[in-house]
Amino acid sequence: MSMKNINPTKTNAWKQLTTHYKEVKDIHLKTLFRDDSNRKNKFTINFNSFEFDFSKNRITEKTLNHLLNLANEVDLKNAINAYFSGEKINQTEKRAVLHTALRNQLDSEIIVDDKNIMLEIKEALNKMDSFSSSVISGQWKGYSGKTITDVVNIGIGGSDLGPDMVVESLKYYKNHLNIHFISNIDGDHVQEVLKNLNPETTLFIIVSKTFTTQETLTNATTIKKWFLQSANKKDVAKHFVAVSTNLTMASEFGIASENIFPMWSWVGGRFSLWSTVGLSISLAIGFKNFHNLLIGAFEMDEHFKNTPFEKNAPIIASLIGVWYTNFFNAETEVILPYTQYLTKFAPYLQQAIMESNGKSVDRNGENINYQTGNIIWGSTGTNAQHAFMQLLHQGTKLIPADFIGFKQSLYGDEEHHKKLMANFFAQTQALAEGKTKQEVHLDLKTQGNIDDINQLLPFKVFKGNKPSTSILIEKLTPKTLGSLIAFYEHKIFVQGIIWNIFSYDQFGVELGKELAQKIYEKN
Repeated sequence: MSMKNINPTKTNAWKQLTTHYKEVKDIHLKTLFRDDSNRKNKFTINFNSFEFDFSKNRITEKTLNHLLNLANEVDLKNAINAYFSGEKINQTEKRAVLHTALRNQLDSEIIVDDKNIMLEIKEALNKMDSFSSSVISGQWKGYSGKTITDVVNIGIGGSDLGPDMVVESLKYYKNHLNIHFISNIDGDHVQEVLKNLNPETTLFIIVSKTFTTQETLTNATTIKKWFLQSANKKDVAKHFVAVSTNLTMASEFGIASENIFPMWSWVGGRFSLWSTVGLSISLAIGFKNFHNLLIGAFEMDEHFKNTPFEKNAPIIASLIGVWYTNFFNAETEVILPYTQYLTKFAPYLQQAIMESNGKSVDRNGENINYQTGNIIWGSTGTNAQHAFMQLLHQGTKLIPADFIGFKQSLYGDEEHHKKLMANFFAQTQALAEGKTKQEVHLDLKTQGNIDDINQLLPFKVFKGNKPSTSILIEKLTPKTLGSLIAFYEHKIFVQGIIWNIFSYDQFGVELGKELAQKIYEKN
């Protein structure tokens, strides 16, 4: 079943896309909408309570056909089967890529190295459920007999960004526990978090697969020293738990063996929030909500795995991204959630996407002469409109945008939500349509600026034809958030297959760390 390593630029579809690009690159979105009154329906995919509207992208039906041919030529279907079945598609590290197994709701077995990993996953989930319930209910007591009020997650990279993003995104559903995240090796950051905590009522989760990550271990050791100023060594077991594969080092730290949660080599850090790495999520919102997060992701997995390519939301999004990156030479993508809850979503996707697909060597070990990966950035609407949207509207760069909006607000303030979503729809329309000289001229004339018309005219014109995808969701819930995250995970996978790269290693983060260690030892 192993994946085929195909240079996309050598395919027939790529050649057809190169020719097609020259034919359509200057066609305006306004023209495409004018020529097809049914365009929105044609380019919209509905999935559960999601509506993926791709109609404001610079594509035609012919574009999509060529892109779908590309997906078929690089043997995407076979690659998807390999991805879900546990084949070692992370070949440079000889590992399977099975974050999808963590949220699998089916009874079927998934075999890795002759073991059914679903049994281990269920056992770990049961342990998370039991532990979370114990802490949330107050049954778990600290060394002085007091219940836990605060939880601190100590990790970095995927052991921090994913859980932190989900906890922030689902604040509406949180319980009484206060959740904090310490990641940076900056001692000032550690002290700022600790200064408002009571060691008697604080639980610390050390998340480190190997229990050797420099930042995490340095922070954990500093925190342990702080804790021991008012507690004894035997008390560590009541206030520190670990998510790790290194039972020996975690035990030596003072963590009780029953409070060490397992991790697996077939889960990459940036895709690990679905595992025991999500313990802080389960503590923040309760295990039932965490389970609903998993169900939402599973439902997107099933859509991705089983839906024909032309109706498959992650695949269409991936192909459109390749179209912009490799033919329009777009270098960035902006993520614009119209909810303040998703304020950490763009930083989370930065790691997920840029650490995965920022590669310049293909799966054959050869240097790549085409663009891979994109710079991901963004902010929440409407904050973004008062910050950087000027560049999207009137700048010189082509920047595809993903707008993420919700039909319902959580607290039910309809007036606020109406204004928020009016901006959501207005921005996508303004980017697509722009504003012509004639329209600007008429506006200025109506406003009585007759003397200034010629001077102001060029500055007030919007060329439009700026692409965007609208993702409209019924409501922000643990389940819909799970689906949304999984959507982007599958987009990463598909683009990695098309670009013929290994998305699941990250050797690029190692050199700086090695040099930092040498510099530290010298000083």
